Amino acid sequence: MATGKRKAAAKNPLAASKGPSQFTVIAVIVVVAFAAVVGVGVYWKNSGGGVTVPANATAQGVTVGNEAAPKTIDVYLDFQCPICRQFEAQAGRTLDQIVSSGQAKIVYHPIAILDRASSTRYSTRAGSAAGCAAAAGVFPQYEKLLYDNQPAEGGAGLPDEKLVELGQQAGAGGDFAQCVEDQRYAPWVAQMTQTALRDGVSGTPTVKVDGQQVDAAPQAIQQAVAAG
Repeated sequence: MATGKRKAAAKNPLAASKGPSQFTVIAVIVVVAFAAVVGVGVYWKNSGGGVTVPANATAQGVTVGNEAAPKTIDVYLDFQCPICRQFEAQAGRTLDQIVSSGQAKIVYHPIAILDRASSTRYSTRAGSAAGCAAAAGVFPQYEKLLYDNQPAEGGAGLPDEKLVELGQQAGAGGDFAQCVEDQRYAPWVAQMTQTALRDGVSGTPTVKVDGQQVDAAPQAIQQAVAAG
């Protein structure tokens, strides 16, 4: 992930699997997706509808690790994003080690910028299901399972039944299945996506350490955390 081309792909995950001639079209799709999310957020605000935040989460995302850790790593991800899956495969162990050492906590922001790469708004559905997993106390396990079972772009994405099955595999109980089927936390995902747009996040994965964006690569993250 050290090359300029790889960095560009990380900012626009669809570009990694499409030809260069389609870059403009893909960029338009991402912008339109963001605009749609902003519309959803405006609708909820104007209609008086509140945004339900999952237990064990905040309006900003899901925190993994000690809240009192000296540094904060923000990870903006989309469960439909193939580069995010690569990031999890390459950096997941490093992030786990950083958390277990107490050096930093991680705030995961499941956002939905690739709904149009699925016929069923899979980014939103998976993000909402991740909120259900957070409420059930199994977000870290579920996040990994979603990437291990990531569907191809352009299709329907995983059905709700599979999202429920993965949650049960992660250890979720209670009303997890109903939570997934209701898309209970879809407005939460829309709100986080809207906030990410305002904060200048234009693609996934985006990684920040104490508010400063760094390359989405294990070494770059480690160096930023170790820096004074």
